[in-house]
Amino acid sequence: MFAYLEWKEWQSGETVMTRGEPADFMGFLVGGKLAVKMDATFPDKFILVAVLERGSLVGEIFVVEGESRQATVVATEKSHLLILSRERMELMLRQAPALGVKLLRRIIHVLGHRLGKASDRLSRLL
Repeated sequence: MFAYLEWKEWQSGETVMTRGEPADFMGFLVGGKLAVKMDATFPDKFILVAVLERGSLVGEIFVVEGESRQATVVATEKSHLLILSRERMELMLRQAPALGVKLLRRIIHVLGHRLGKASDRLSRLL
């Protein structure tokens, strides 16, 4: 798996991903914290969707969607990620399909968990 990954670092306050940009990579958060933000109705305001900590996946929707980012992600402290680009993901699926299936299963698990949490929050509001 590590042959397909690239190590990257972001300082506190740096933007890791920006809403609307092409989703060309996903990351595995090795250290630090990331804030996932969505734009609010008011200019220069945002809604904090999640705080991601060590062990989290970020930007994984691109594997399924292949479109633009849905949220902005900012490092809230010095953060280290292992980056998997779309190109490297496709290479991994060709060269090591069993590894690719394992990763896709993990992504589905994470998405299912996040959807369940969102549904719980929504049901409490209604």
